[in-house]
Amino acid sequence: MTLIKSISGIRGTIGGAVGDNLTPIDAVKFASAYGVWLKQNRRKEHYRVVVGRDARISGKMMQNLVMNTLIGMGIDVVDIGLSTTPTVEVAVALEHADGGIILTASHNPKQWNALKLLNEKGEFLDAEDGAKILEIAEGDSMTFAEVDDLGKITKNKAYIDLHIIEVLDLDLVNVKAIEEARFKVVVDGVNSTGGIAIPLLLERLGVHVIKIHCEPNGYFPHNPEPLKEHLGDLSEAVKKHNADLGIVVDPDVDRLAFMDENGDMFGEEYTLVACADYVLSRTPGNTVSNMSSTRALRDVTEKYGGTYEASAVGEVNVVKLMKKNNVVIGGEGNGGIIYPDAHYGRDALVGVGLFLSLLADKNMTVSELRATYPNYFMSKKKIELIPGLDVDGILKTIQERYKNENLTTIDGVKIDFPESWVHLRKSNTEPIIRIYTEAKSQKEADDLADKFIAEIGEVAKL
Repeated sequence: MTLIKSISGIRGTIGGAVGDNLTPIDAVKFASAYGVWLKQNRRKEHYRVVVGRDARISGKMMQNLVMNTLIGMGIDVVDIGLSTTPTVEVAVALEHADGGIILTASHNPKQWNALKLLNEKGEFLDAEDGAKILEIAEGDSMTFAEVDDLGKITKNKAYIDLHIIEVLDLDLVNVKAIEEARFKVVVDGVNSTGGIAIPLLLERLGVHVIKIHCEPNGYFPHNPEPLKEHLGDLSEAVKKHNADLGIVVDPDVDRLAFMDENGDMFGEEYTLVACADYVLSRTPGNTVSNMSSTRALRDVTEKYGGTYEASAVGEVNVVKLMKKNNVVIGGEGNGGIIYPDAHYGRDALVGVGLFLSLLADKNMTVSELRATYPNYFMSKKKIELIPGLDVDGILKTIQERYKNENLTTIDGVKIDFPESWVHLRKSNTEPIIRIYTEAKSQKEADDLADKFIAEIGEVAKL
């Protein structure tokens, strides 16, 4: 099960059999289906799509396949090359393009890649449009352009710089205060495009930057998911250089995590909490995160008189609820900051600007800042899926067992206990069941996760 089709795009491992993995034929098929959908959706004479990629090894091959498929459909392409997911989103809007495609498998290891699909607003497609594209792909009724009507590719390498300018121009990014704070920051770019974009942004903010793993060659030096257990090098570098903080992003730079001056994790769940604290202190309002995110955001929101609500997991679901609730900031607890004054997409560059503005304003260390927030502890575990496993049936059984508790079933099963919660769901991006828990201590969170892993095993007879 290494080809996954979901609201997070078409994702799979490189090589192998057509339809089972993400092969060149699959890339062409889904890029073609996107082109057909675009023409049906936009209905105009000329079409233009922005295409960019992270630095993973298969990226150049995949991007060339996708771009040449689009020009074969008579669609013009703006090739922005090595880029970040939020940069492509910004580029779609600035180009007044009809859509965008990012070649990235986000936090997945190097053997994975994906087509992330954007609409004309530079936002991810909703479930309905995603389903149409999958239907078109399976139907094989695609028509390509005649020779005189082929599209053209235009290269534009300026968009990371343009994206940085957009961040610096945000009203709440206090460039002057950050410059005066004279921060020293270590950046782990996981040898992808964060190693380009984040140091460039920091240098424009007057920050002293120390780079590790910032060569965009796609050879990830550690598991690319920005979790504590993968970041020993960053911790050592922060301590060695007596830095104020460490910054790490995932390969496509839509997830952001911080490390304090002692080389300890700030907590990726608290990236959004801190940025929301800063934004709400200046523009009070409502917030949204997903169901797998910390309760601390609710606490901070209510402190400023706002209302918090949780969506199903997946950026498109978060954005939909953010628009409905007219929120001032939202995102996901995996370090994804969505700030509507910038754009409706998770953006680590925006997160860096807001976080450093907060830090400069508070005039305290990162560890002191962390101590100001409610203390919750999360456990994030997973169960590998065995072919043929009835995940929906398993979750239905768990739901029935806990029907007298506070249940939410819009995305898997979430059970809210008075002092803790557990969220069980099938991943959109990997062949796994995710088990997320939160409690008042790490041991309680881990024990709760282990309890439900055992219960799932019992139900599934694993």
